[in-house]
Amino acid sequence: MPGGRPRAFDPETALERAMEVFWRQGYDGTSMSDLTAAMDINRPSLYAAFGNKERLFVAVLDRYLAGPAAYAADALALPTAREVVEHLLIGAIGLTEGRGCLHSGHAQSCAPESEPVRQQVLTRRRASTAALRHRLERARREGDLPADADPATLADYVATVTDGIAAQAANGVDADDLRRVVAVAMRAWPG
Repeated sequence: MPGGRPRAFDPETALERAMEVFWRQGYDGTSMSDLTAAMDINRPSLYAAFGNKERLFVAVLDRYLAGPAAYAADALALPTAREVVEHLLIGAIGLTEGRGCLHSGHAQSCAPESEPVRQQVLTRRRASTAALRHRLERARREGDLPADADPATLADYVATVTDGIAAQAANGVDADDLRRVVAVAMRAWPG
């Protein structure tokens, strides 16, 4: 029989609850007491399962990208660049409606002592933008985008509009209004 006591909690459920707290309150706005209460575990269990608050947040970021934000990776497989971008923008509305983006708030508003967390967020955001840029480069090579289209600028444009959607959603802007914004953004799409 293996040594040690079995965990008295489900780590997946606890991680999901931690994600909700971080998403609602931000990294700096979330205390260890907030986390232990939401996760329904004590501090020693949290430390044993996830390490410290920073490591827990990194695990939450990974879960966020594989779960609620997985639509972004799925979008890259769509057949046309226009469909990719429209799926990303509409998906951002559903993801952020009423609460903003787990990524966006952390990239802009971390205390100096939270710089490693900010860097984790920025690294993931840069990777997402780079993946979109690569997809748009492919679209240009295949003739799906005009030859003079700039995939890097287009990827930055999409990231900027997505950040705007997240900010507006966090401010309570209605999803229908945000869909109208997406329609305007898509009218600017080349081709």
